[in-house]
Amino acid sequence: MPTVIEPKLIAGNANKPLANAIARRMSLYRGGAVGLVDARVERFNDQEIFVEVYENVRGEDMYILQPTSNPANDNLMELLIMADALRRSSAARITAVIPYFGYARQDRRTKARTPITSKLVANMIHEAGVERVLTMDLHAAQIQGFFDIPVDNLYASPIFALDIQHQFKDSLQDVMVISPDVGGVARARELAKRINAPLAIVDKRREKPGEIAEMTVIGDVTGKKCIIVDDICDTAGTLCKAAEVLMDHGATEVHAYITHGVLSGPAVERVTKSVMKSLVITDSIAATDPVAAAPNIRILPTAPIFAQAILNIWNGTSVSSLFETDVLGPIYEGIL
Repeated sequence: MPTVIEPKLIAGNANKPLANAIARRMSLYRGGAVGLVDARVERFNDQEIFVEVYENVRGEDMYILQPTSNPANDNLMELLIMADALRRSSAARITAVIPYFGYARQDRRTKARTPITSKLVANMIHEAGVERVLTMDLHAAQIQGFFDIPVDNLYASPIFALDIQHQFKDSLQDVMVISPDVGGVARARELAKRINAPLAIVDKRREKPGEIAEMTVIGDVTGKKCIIVDDICDTAGTLCKAAEVLMDHGATEVHAYITHGVLSGPAVERVTKSVMKSLVITDSIAATDPVAAAPNIRILPTAPIFAQAILNIWNGTSVSSLFETDVLGPIYEGIL
């Protein structure tokens, strides 16, 4: 088998701008051109997905760049079919780079006779020929255990910490990190530790899915610049309501840092009209035109951390080193 010389990238249609950005960053790090493998990923008239790879990938270390965001089913099938095409083309190793892992919210049985779809998707990815998964901020940490292959889960909190330290450099002493629910306390605490800020919680109770009965603030937010941190923002109902409650309890400003901006339905309109001063998301999901045009939504790049993580996997060096702000700082220098 030929020696693996360079990592090769191939992208589906889910987030081409991010795929191109990752290739550009890898070119910068490597000091030579790193491009996307020439391939076509298209649909027949009946919406069947077809993949054809135009370059030789025999014995190569392949990285498929494809978040499984909306439309989740189409993007997931693209990922699976690309993996099968590469496996049948004798690629030496196939790594799925999934910035946003769809179906992650179906990670357990909440009621009788419901599926654990995250596990089903994990099985499908493995069976398609993927040998490693690289993702960011899984909705639940146990999803890593659903796979029988290595899973590297990157975190957005070091990127958020760098951005907060830059944006609030003159008033860091007034910043307070907020968890929008009890289940997200660990994530919020991690960010709070990184920026040396206090922590508060908004406890919400639902009468039924999609409706929030009441919210209680646990902690004193009076005079604070509150930063709500979470992994997913879908319709933004909870987020905007939490911002209102925090302002009612004496907060001077409310900002939100969310890893995956799903932002479906009325989300953009709600965020635009809300009391939140800013919503910061990453580009793990391709931004729609309304998201890109929203005046109080800002997008942070993930290409630098993904490019470095891919190179670390290829080199056989530590991926967890990217969890440290000291390591990530130089990678994001001049970007944030």
